[in-house]
Amino acid sequence: MAEPRSFIPLPIAVLTVSDTRSEDNDTSGKALVERLIDAGHRLAEKRIVPDDIYQVRAVVSRWIADDGVGVVITTGGTGVTGRDGTPEAVRPLLDKELDGFGEVFRAVSFHDIKTSTIQSRALAGVANGTYIFCVPGSTGACCTAWDHLIKDQLDYRTRPCNLAELMPRLLEK
Repeated sequence: MAEPRSFIPLPIAVLTVSDTRSEDNDTSGKALVERLIDAGHRLAEKRIVPDDIYQVRAVVSRWIADDGVGVVITTGGTGVTGRDGTPEAVRPLLDKELDGFGEVFRAVSFHDIKTSTIQSRALAGVANGTYIFCVPGSTGACCTAWDHLIKDQLDYRTRPCNLAELMPRLLEK
């Protein structure tokens, strides 16, 4: 039997991508912040930017270059409308993509939203040793992503394996 592990809090940044959200009505960003703090992690920073590929890329680029940020979670901009560009903003920054994240997110979401889940372009990956998760902008989608996928993978105690335990090795060559 494996020895018990201690929880390791991670510094997590949250980015809401929206033309209409403000700090007053950003329920998705607030839900993610509440969940990460309740889980014992630390909020490194929270921002809101418009649905603009270059503004999203600028903020995420700054965070992945910052040693004080270990994880980035974006909410919004993962749909199929003309303004949805979060995957296009983030994908070029990734060193490695975690294909299973989007696949499992859509599978879990199917139970709640049925075939509408095909509209989600949720994705995740690693850039400069920083994990990045891009989830849809609805509060329900953020809760689904955190509760069913992200929370356990960022918890060093999760067995048989988790993303948190790999963090020291992400920059190995």
